Amino acid sequence: MGLDIMGPLPIGRRQLKFLVVAIDYFTKWVEAEPLATITEKNIQNFVWKAVICRFRIPRVLVSNNEKQFDNPRFRQFSQELGIHNHYSSPSHPQANGQVEVTNRSLLKLIKTRLEGAKGLWPEELPSILWAYKTTIRIPTGETPFQMTYGSEAVVPVEIGLTTLRTSTYDDQQNEEQLRLNLDLIDEVRETAETRMKRYQKNMAYHYNTKVKPRQFFIGDLVLRKITLATKDPTQGKLGLNWEGPYKVIKVHRQGTYHLEDTNGRRLPHLWNAEHLRKYYP
Repeated sequence: MGLDIMGPLPIGRRQLKFLVVAIDYFTKWVEAEPLATITEKNIQNFVWKAVICRFRIPRVLVSNNEKQFDNPRFRQFSQELGIHNHYSSPSHPQANGQVEVTNRSLLKLIKTRLEGAKGLWPEELPSILWAYKTTIRIPTGETPFQMTYGSEAVVPVEIGLTTLRTSTYDDQQNEEQLRLNLDLIDEVRETAETRMKRYQKNMAYHYNTKVKPRQFFIGDLVLRKITLATKDPTQGKLGLNWEGPYKVIKVHRQGTYHLEDTNGRRLPHLWNAEHLRKYYP
């Protein structure tokens, strides 16, 4: 399961301007909650309420290395529940395999819909998520609702219009069909997994043929992109987008680097070339 933060969005009621999102990598099911502030406590409460209490304890939580996800309190919370935290460069599509490409695309789609609602986006969020959950996703060929619960939801349009499913509804047949759906859910998920692997393979091929990787060497001075967690909220759009310089001290693998600041302090996480650029004194 992946965690991410969107925002700041247009300010809604109660000063809501951020959105914390959890996405199940396989089913594509999304849980989201509007927040006024993105504190460590708020993120922990979201994971507890929207993920653990509603579904189950996830085996792995994948997030970027912003302070809301990577801090002693959240690490202890995860450790006590047996959750493994995996951290990647913020918004980098290759950091967690091609599955991250899919989820980043989904987040962009939701964010576009939310921004269209302007200050009313917190009120529109439930209907936006419902539409997403009941729409077939290309990677799996199924709706997130079907992948999660084993049957399709009756959408609001079927209440006002006569459809085959609603017009032929029968209590006994419905119960039998639900049992059959549960028996077949494993087969549905296996088919979806095969389809998703093929989709990810195609995405990887097109990405690798079009994108030229940015490369740095040990000793290079670079600037680091300022993320949501480190940006000064009082500066707005006029704030700086890059900070540094930092020095590359180790190449971990192609495209990921260990950095240190001008005082020789090593940064705690790997940084991807997607979020670095050459510094020229």
